Amino acid sequence: MRNYTTEAEPTALVSPWLEPLLPELIEFRRDLHAHPELSFKEYRTTDKLAERLEEAGLKPRRLEGTGLTVDVGEGPIATALRGDIDALPIIEETGLPFASKNHGVTHACGHDVHTATMLGIALVLHRMHQETPLGGTVRIIFQPAEETMPGGAHACIEQGVLEGVPRIMALHCDPRIEVGKIGTRIGAITSASDTIRIELSGRGGHTSRPHLTEELVFALAQIAVNVPAVLSRRVDVRSGVSVVWGQIAAGSAPNAIPGTGYMAGTMRCLDRDAWHEAGELLDEVVHQVAAPYGVDVRLEHTRGVPPVVNSEHETAIIEAAARAEIGESAVVLTPQSMGGEDFAWFLAELPGAMMRLGTKTPGGEEYDLHRGDYIVDERALGLGIRVLTAAALRTIRDL
Repeated sequence: MRNYTTEAEPTALVSPWLEPLLPELIEFRRDLHAHPELSFKEYRTTDKLAERLEEAGLKPRRLEGTGLTVDVGEGPIATALRGDIDALPIIEETGLPFASKNHGVTHACGHDVHTATMLGIALVLHRMHQETPLGGTVRIIFQPAEETMPGGAHACIEQGVLEGVPRIMALHCDPRIEVGKIGTRIGAITSASDTIRIELSGRGGHTSRPHLTEELVFALAQIAVNVPAVLSRRVDVRSGVSVVWGQIAAGSAPNAIPGTGYMAGTMRCLDRDAWHEAGELLDEVVHQVAAPYGVDVRLEHTRGVPPVVNSEHETAIIEAAARAEIGESAVVLTPQSMGGEDFAWFLAELPGAMMRLGTKTPGGEEYDLHRGDYIVDERALGLGIRVLTAAALRTIRDL
């Protein structure tokens, strides 16, 4: 097995193949950005990808509903590369000339960049293969529904996208990293993430006589404060269990105690084992906190995703590719994110790694993901294609 940790190759291999395609790929990305589609509804996106791949002479395989895969090259599969294709239910606020035409839906997480990157890799590798056979195959997976829980990765795996695949790699836009750099990390690079919804019910009544009711709003408040506190003390503090509420609603008048109410949020965790432990404790803790107030409790706990855990070897392949294609300073260490990512389900099946793709314009505005005004520096698109194409070529050399 090649030692990619120490290998250094100063020659960029991909740029000459990419340059003629890059203007088209930027326009393809802008078209996707203007026509975003929500999870499992990416019909237009799937059609556009299939049309362009078929036009190039490739044979994509459509998945059930939305999404597709395509094999490039011939011979044994050296690696799979995954790009997610869905958008978010967020109103776009960028003011870009190619802003979303689907009101209330936008690519606020950069999946349009991920999709165009994977298309670019397929086209570049296919052109290389037509001139000189690659000596192996790269499978590219255009995955639907990353933004739902537990995610579209399960559906892809069930349809056999990993059959014959020894490893898998991916990328994700990162607005904290400057364009021209990628972020990597061996081990967990994201966190586990679940969705929680708690519904309470009881006898309503007048706020002057709370003792004659189940004081539901007060019970909601106690759950909101104490469930995160109790869990953080029942599970190893190093695991970083974090429960944060995004919704809470009850009542319609200031002098009436309501009979129903609900709250919803997420539970995140840095460690896979602690994720299982916290999940098993959640029901017990919620009911214990609510018990003194006499309310009826209904808990919906949707298991989301475990952490994405990058393998050492595949991370080294990506880093070597980035240094060769972009330069020695191209790779930075990225911290573990508290965000969830269903690429984790692929890594539960086989080794691989996800890299962070810098999208921040140097000296430009600081954005975050899932913001309606998130603007990507489009130079990132070419850089992502160059790095993961070069990484895929290295895996073929390992065959």
